[in-house]
Amino acid sequence: MTKLTGRTDRLEMPVNFPNPAVILETQELTRRFDKFTAVDALNISVTSGEVFGLLGPNGAGKSTVIKMLTTLLPPSAGRATIAGYDVTHQQGAVRRVIGYVPQALSADGSLTGYENLLIFAKLYDIPSKQRRERIRDVLAFMGLEEASDRLVRNYSGGMIRKLEIAQSILHRPQIMFLDEPTVGLDPVARSQVWNLMEELRADYGTTIFLTTHFLEEADSLCNRVAIMNRGKVIATGTPSDLKAALGKPNATLDDVFIQYTGDELASGVSYRDTAKTRRNARRLG
Repeated sequence: MTKLTGRTDRLEMPVNFPNPAVILETQELTRRFDKFTAVDALNISVTSGEVFGLLGPNGAGKSTVIKMLTTLLPPSAGRATIAGYDVTHQQGAVRRVIGYVPQALSADGSLTGYENLLIFAKLYDIPSKQRRERIRDVLAFMGLEEASDRLVRNYSGGMIRKLEIAQSILHRPQIMFLDEPTVGLDPVARSQVWNLMEELRADYGTTIFLTTHFLEEADSLCNRVAIMNRGKVIATGTPSDLKAALGKPNATLDDVFIQYTGDELASGVSYRDTAKTRRNARRLG
């Protein structure tokens, strides 16, 4: 596996960074849209190097949380810091220490993989003398070297997701935000994406903050999870602790989810039915 070179960017000093072990912290973080409160007084902390999962039904507020933490949406109240930088008052510094892979497609199909990465290298202000090496490194890390000169419109879904992750790690972020990173991918591509994320965490200490509806994925990958419902975090802990707290043999994270949120998704389709449909789809390939 290709090793990624170290980050040399200079940043302004954090406003308040008393505990370097905590890379992300929110205090009463809130977002309102007119009279609707999408995120209600969120209090979470994430330790450097851990994989943290934010779970919840559709409409729970997960994507709104990520948009605030990645400076795409200003909070209505409260505050959040990432690596000691305030997401409201030090947005430039925050953007230089984070990587973000959104749900929406972020790669341009009319360009090659290399051209997409070159655009992001420029957006991240990577010095021109370093761009070619940085791009070569991430292409090798993601296993996309042979596809770098192909138009992205001809990539598979898994290759596109790998390219989007490559775009987000060009500047060597300390923390990665992934919003439903494996939706729409087949089991093989999903496994490849998570193997790459685990390598980033294990080899480079990258913190992973993710949302997912695949609860078995969260169970096996996350050090800790927080469960949201209607804008509030209602449970936080390790998957093992949350399952044990139910007091039932062979409890799953699905059972924990249902216990705290009920069995209805925002769409009105039961969580059990949705989980069953997805399991069947995966089994049938």
